[in-house]
Amino acid sequence: MKLETRRVRPGLWRIERRTAPTAGVAALVPLVSILLALLLGALLLLLAGQNPLVVYGAMLNGAFGSLNGVAETIVKTIPLSLAALGVGIAFRMLLWNIGAEGQLYFGAIAATGLALYVMPWAPTVVLLPMMVLAGFVGGALWGLIPGALRAFLNVNEIITSLMLNYVAILFSEYLVHGPWRNPQGLGFPGTRTLPDSAWLPRLSPTRVHLGLLLAVIAAGVLFVILRRTWWGYEIRVIGENQRAARYAGINIPRNMLLVMAVSGGLAGIAGMSEVAGIAHQLQRSLSPGYGYTAIIVAWLAKLNPWSTLMVAFLFAGLLVGGDQLQISMGLPAAIAPMLQGTILFFLLGGEVLSRYRLTKVRRGPTPDLNPAQR
Repeated sequence: MKLETRRVRPGLWRIERRTAPTAGVAALVPLVSILLALLLGALLLLLAGQNPLVVYGAMLNGAFGSLNGVAETIVKTIPLSLAALGVGIAFRMLLWNIGAEGQLYFGAIAATGLALYVMPWAPTVVLLPMMVLAGFVGGALWGLIPGALRAFLNVNEIITSLMLNYVAILFSEYLVHGPWRNPQGLGFPGTRTLPDSAWLPRLSPTRVHLGLLLAVIAAGVLFVILRRTWWGYEIRVIGENQRAARYAGINIPRNMLLVMAVSGGLAGIAGMSEVAGIAHQLQRSLSPGYGYTAIIVAWLAKLNPWSTLMVAFLFAGLLVGGDQLQISMGLPAAIAPMLQGTILFFLLGGEVLSRYRLTKVRRGPTPDLNPAQR
């Protein structure tokens, strides 16, 4: 039987997973992402008729050019780092907790309710630890909802945790406009001011408060848990290969619930720190989006607890610098969120390219039968 050959078909492209991404490439991805985001931001500023060097210089000076600027950057670092530590531990187990914003609000609600209506008489040494616990429990309970839905019903936690953000924010607004509204608030929505015993101590003359210590302690505890405990080992195994973890006898639903509770609890402490350290009441727009920014911070930090603190400090500087642009140059403060979004865009693209590659599949000669022999 005589065979004929057709002409070789052009190659096809397909995505292949890299066997082992190099450490150098993994380390360069965040740096290149930030650089590309700054370049894209510079291009957009040029199109808007602004000098990028002047704008970036003003942002840098506003965030780090004075004692007050650095202090305000640290103030924003506190909730950012706590929320980022929370989403980071969930991401390690490939649980995509996008609900840190709502968990932050529920932590703030729980801490405020405790201080105003349950233990307003308690001294500082009793009330503040109880508020930290209340903030953790409030955020943990809100985080357990998408965790339980994923663990027992296999419901996508991205959708549920994201939607619960709006429920928490709207419930907070209901409280400050309704039953918890301060009757002496002159029409402004917000609760009564917390008692002095519920205020986190500050580093005078700045607004830096004791929440910074909470963030450092949380980072240290998470580092020890992830690197030195059996539970941390289980989290890493589930994140790397859930099928292998199940084969090894690891209880995956239980770990999902625990991780989502800790993740939400840390975000809840972030909300408590904002109430007790800065606002001293539950109010509208308590968070400018710390829970969403925390996602970018956690990814840039490679889910490392100590790196999370440093990246949160840099992103807090970006927020403070954006506010400074609005004050000193009359530019929209939205420049900072724009840069955050572009950093996330390039970061995700870099992560994909570091883990996968495009390869061309070449097809060899295709044998075919003679028409008479088909």
